Amino acid sequence: MKFLHTADWHIGQLFHEYDRSYEHQQFLNWLVETLVTEKIEVLLISGDIFDSSNPSAASVRMFYRFLNQATTVLPGLQIIITAGNHDSAARLEAPKPLLESSNVHIIGLVEKDAEGNINYEKLLVKINDTLGDIKAWCLAIPFLRMGDYPAIADCANPYTEGVAVLYQEAFNYAEQHKSEGQPIIAMGHLHAQQAEVTDLDKTERLIMGGVEGISAMAFHQDIKYVALGHIHKAQKIGGKEHIRYSGSPLPMSFSEIHYKHQVIVFDLEQEISNLKTVEIPLFVPLQRTPLQYRPLHEVISLLEQLPSADSNPENLPYLQVRVLLEGPEPALRHKVEIALAGKSVRLAKIDVQYPSSTKETPVLIRPEKLNELQPLDVFGKVYQSRYNSEVPDHLLQLFQQVVQEVNHKAE
Repeated sequence: MKFLHTADWHIGQLFHEYDRSYEHQQFLNWLVETLVTEKIEVLLISGDIFDSSNPSAASVRMFYRFLNQATTVLPGLQIIITAGNHDSAARLEAPKPLLESSNVHIIGLVEKDAEGNINYEKLLVKINDTLGDIKAWCLAIPFLRMGDYPAIADCANPYTEGVAVLYQEAFNYAEQHKSEGQPIIAMGHLHAQQAEVTDLDKTERLIMGGVEGISAMAFHQDIKYVALGHIHKAQKIGGKEHIRYSGSPLPMSFSEIHYKHQVIVFDLEQEISNLKTVEIPLFVPLQRTPLQYRPLHEVISLLEQLPSADSNPENLPYLQVRVLLEGPEPALRHKVEIALAGKSVRLAKIDVQYPSSTKETPVLIRPEKLNELQPLDVFGKVYQSRYNSEVPDHLLQLFQQVVQEVNHKAE
């Protein structure tokens, strides 16, 4: 059987306040075409379908329209969807009664009985061939929140060890129910050890509380493929070809300006074979002007030379502007916007850099010492720390005027 692995769609996400509906729709259109071209029989979507636990009606409509289109053009297609940390597990599972007669399986919640025992049957999905015979089994594990995984007494890290035990128990359950010759695959939405992260992934790590990543050893050696989500950069984990993040289909930050987004395709019989990546087109480019930080007057000149807009606004590149400043520039954004008026870009981010400090690292000032400093001293130290220069005279005069007004009102 032929599989396609994808994850981290984040439908409804804003890119520096710009709506990305056009990009997401283009990706989903491309995905339907790819499913047909590659003759995919099983689609694995490993979490973070939506960017928010309370997605807009338009986002939900876009997702279910995709499911309808995909299963219409490929009537035998099986789709297995797990919830990510951005998804509402209960909301994602809500339409399950309507999908029971289809080949779309959505797993968001980890159910337990009155004694706290996990219902592993619910986390196990049968993968059938066109005749309805079971060809493989999938451990469809969603993002695991506190209380979802088994509690391990006297352990160093309850999260990592609990998650490892859950995967082991799920595998054991599948082993007991499968027949000979039926391989097992797994899905997960988690942070694996040694995963290479992007800028946005560092923020994602905080959502998980900063816990240690999950070891590749948590997945039984007889699991033939592990389809992971959560980290936005496609990669294999622990040097193992069969444990992979597919990465996000759209760029999530300007750090991905040269990165190729992809889905993963493979065949599964007794073992995986013909594993390959399929590059996703970039529907809206990322642009950086200038490539290196340069003084404001040079940046303005370069921006004014950009071509004028003559295309669909939804196709216009997202622009990151890099500026080298000597000090504060309150009118910076206004000047940049004036230079970009009518240009064929969308201003997404102004990235400012100040001269690097050549002095020693400032010493941390104790609270009692801070109380001894005058407001002007504090202002001077903060300014020096940020801009690596002395406070200009005109700013000193303005600051002293503010101090005098505050003292006068306090009296």
